[in-house]
Amino acid sequence: MSYQPIENYGIIGNMRTAALIGMNGSIDWFCYPYFDSPSVFAAILDDGKGGRFQIAPTDDKATSRQFYWPDTNVLVTRFLTPDGMGELVDYMPVGLPHDRQKVIRRVTVTRGTMQFRVICEPAFNYARTTHELRLSENGAAFHTPELSMGLSTEIPLEASGKGVAAEFTLNEEETAVFIFDEIRSGGGCAVPLSIGVSEMMFQNTVDYWHRWLRQCTYTGRWREAVYRSALALKLLTFEPTGAIVAAPTASLPEGIGGERNWDYRYTWVRDGAFTLYALMRIGFRDEAIGFMDWLHQRIYEHDPDTPMQPLYGIDGRHVITEETLDHLEGYRGSSPVRIGNAAYKQLQLDIYGALMDSVYLYNKYVRFVSYDLWQQVRRVVDWVCEHWQQKDLGIWEVRSEPQDFVYSKLMSWVALDRGLRLASKRSLPAHHDRWLANRDQIYEQIMQHGWSTERGAFLQYYGGDTLDAANLIMPLVFFVAPDDNRMLSTIEAIMKPFDRGGLMAGEMVYRYNVHRSPDGLRGEEGTFNMCTFWLVEALTRAGKTDRARLIFERMHGYANHLGLYAEQTGLHGEALGNFPQGFTHLGLISAAFNLDRALDGNHLVT
Repeated sequence: MSYQPIENYGIIGNMRTAALIGMNGSIDWFCYPYFDSPSVFAAILDDGKGGRFQIAPTDDKATSRQFYWPDTNVLVTRFLTPDGMGELVDYMPVGLPHDRQKVIRRVTVTRGTMQFRVICEPAFNYARTTHELRLSENGAAFHTPELSMGLSTEIPLEASGKGVAAEFTLNEEETAVFIFDEIRSGGGCAVPLSIGVSEMMFQNTVDYWHRWLRQCTYTGRWREAVYRSALALKLLTFEPTGAIVAAPTASLPEGIGGERNWDYRYTWVRDGAFTLYALMRIGFRDEAIGFMDWLHQRIYEHDPDTPMQPLYGIDGRHVITEETLDHLEGYRGSSPVRIGNAAYKQLQLDIYGALMDSVYLYNKYVRFVSYDLWQQVRRVVDWVCEHWQQKDLGIWEVRSEPQDFVYSKLMSWVALDRGLRLASKRSLPAHHDRWLANRDQIYEQIMQHGWSTERGAFLQYYGGDTLDAANLIMPLVFFVAPDDNRMLSTIEAIMKPFDRGGLMAGEMVYRYNVHRSPDGLRGEEGTFNMCTFWLVEALTRAGKTDRARLIFERMHGYANHLGLYAEQTGLHGEALGNFPQGFTHLGLISAAFNLDRALDGNHLVT
């Protein structure tokens, strides 16, 4: 086998973990029992030894199509051969206890006859732990000292290397079911599900997704894309705590063969404002409340004398040790493969703006902030007053020297501004004079040191001469008016071609120029999808809706066949980085919502 393009994958999940399934019917990424648990299948990071679970026709001439069951996260892979047509339906039932999670794979021939091959080769703990294989009449069991998983099916299996394999033939309207789940108490495989029970679980899962999606209030021009983005974001939520992972994958490269490979299976504080804004705008209050509850816990447990972490574990843990897995070759040879993320130890001042904007939006649209929470929040704002002048490593988590990043100063301004707004709106006790003085000082400093008359744009950091697409967010957070001359000039500078000093290539935006903005890493990267959606919003708010709509429509062409986006888009239109990327889908929802309103002649809401 060879590596599938990143864009060839679909995702299924149950709000605890997720699996990536290629158009070739192979599960190439699956961690158990949670998003950030060690992998069971990881062929996407090492085609030879990462482990996979594939069901596909034996005919090498077979072609495939992939789609979601309408308005659900149930994935269908359709196989076409000269002798027939078959469908592989993959899903994870929702609402089951944490130790009864299942991946259900149901294959049916809808026309003619088709021969299939199934291969199940788990490679536990990122292929670091060997397992014992036991066959039975009900399937196969894979035992390690820490975890035992079973494959139950009525298809007879045979041992094959590290796993099991079988070939079987189905005639028209015949079905075979495969269940992959945890074996409890050292037992063997469960009795295979009957076709009737399988159908019931399938229908329950479809009904769940239909009920959930009915909450969506979006009825605009891009309903299908917004629906798919909402469904993808729901899959990235960790139901037990309300956390939302940035992406369900680890170490998918931002540049093929490069070292820009990171683990995104954690929750970033800065996602807060964007998450709340996007989900609340289209009707998903429960998810917004869940994420805010998770964020509240991080505020309550925070030591006010130390900086908050940029990211935490989905269970709220603080230590996320980064390590490299040198025994894995990485996606298409992109090494090192990293798990964990050392950015949790970085100083990133922008997170305070995201945090305070989250609290402000929550108070405005969901429920009033309690006095007890406000006590903690105002200590955070006081901390910003004392430390905003420090250099930091910024939103992009560079691994070079700290700088006075304009975006970090901007979001420090947001933290103080939202604190003042909330205190005033609710008549809450606050150090008004101190907060106001610091807020205004930041504003003046950005205008003096963050603006370049020569470039006609806000810069990436003080004293530099490079651009940063993160500054597109200035009008979105009300730092400047959308049609302010400095903002319009910044947009124009960013929209210049990449090879002429701008950040744009083919209507898409790079976050910064890696050649002119040393970030401590080697190699190239793709355009940053979230930044392109930020550009759409900045243009929309500036009244340039025709250009905004054109860019937005063209971005739809860079989603994969299922409407999913990775973090970045490469030179040839390929998906790069971890997949699917939550931030990208949040950006799409926000851009669609506001562009719709502008095109309808309505005022943009805040």
